[in-house]
Amino acid sequence: MRRLAAISGDTAGSARLWMGQTHVSPATRSSDHHHGASETAIYVVSGTPSFVFLEEDREVRIDAKPGDYVFVPPYVPHREENPDPAQEAVVVIARSTQEAIVVNLPSLRGR
Repeated sequence: MRRLAAISGDTAGSARLWMGQTHVSPATRSSDHHHGASETAIYVVSGTPSFVFLEEDREVRIDAKPGDYVFVPPYVPHREENPDPAQEAVVVIARSTQEAIVVNLPSLRGR
């Protein structure tokens, strides 16, 4: 996965906002993680990424397509996946903190 900052403290001097792109290679997934106190909004530009969350101690999967929006609340464990074996997935991300906070976890349950 490649995360590219577009709007941040470093690129634009923002104090409370981060925005950029994430490119997810075919047939890959992120580690399980959360974004700290940051709210995260995701817009799917291309590909068919999936987002897996932990809700009430069970995994919930959102399969997305171009034009879809996904919201990730603060501290919610999740991961991004690109199940497509041939096409990269590209998403635009906006966060309520100017830094791209990523706290990696050993699992969605944090154990």
